[in-house]
Amino acid sequence: MHRVFENFVEQLSASVDAADLSEAMASAAAGFDFPLFAYFTYPSVPGDAPRLISNYPSRWTSRYLQQRYHSLDPVILRGLQGWDTFDWGVDRARQRLPTSQQQILESAAQFGIRGGLTMSMHDHRGRFAALTFASDQSHPPLLRSLTRYEKALQLVAINFHIHVRRRLADDRVVDGVTLTPREFECLKWTAHGKSAWDVSQILGVSKRTVTFHLENAKAKLGVRTVNQAVARLAASAQARS
Repeated sequence: MHRVFENFVEQLSASVDAADLSEAMASAAAGFDFPLFAYFTYPSVPGDAPRLISNYPSRWTSRYLQQRYHSLDPVILRGLQGWDTFDWGVDRARQRLPTSQQQILESAAQFGIRGGLTMSMHDHRGRFAALTFASDQSHPPLLRSLTRYEKALQLVAINFHIHVRRRLADDRVVDGVTLTPREFECLKWTAHGKSAWDVSQILGVSKRTVTFHLENAKAKLGVRTVNQAVARLAASAQARS
């Protein structure tokens, strides 16, 4: 397992885009005897699309994202409760889940996703991500020796999470201008109709700090008003879609 982790870190360091990151994670998952993986980040702003990097069958991931199954997925819902590492399986959950949640697991099982191990991660801004190693077995063999590999798997999850945040900062690019995470968050919440005071409460900062970041965003984008900056953000998002 030590060699698996070393190779994983090397591949991550050389990654430049989502495809590279996916390949690195798929190799690591295979090294732990899991044929499938999924890295999911929950939308930080209501109405936004989540980010999903995985080697799950595309027919399943397309349906999952289009139907916004993450709002019912029992694996994601458990992960949202806090930092946790847990295993799950479609056959084991049947007795204790609501029908709607069990149906999500049964639908995934039709695509060979029957069980796995999930590590949930939360940062100080309240953002949530989960990394799942999945298998076509409801109780994958590695789970029997989970205590032996749990620390290594958590390191894999944290390293991947950090690299995704760093490498895929393109989400903060507005008309070719890269905003800081805080500038982008303030501008995005403003675009959702929130006042500076509202944004300060959401992000846990002062109103003055929100205004400071919005002023920086305006200066970078070369506009005079916040509304103009919001318009630039909307146009940039539309161009990427």
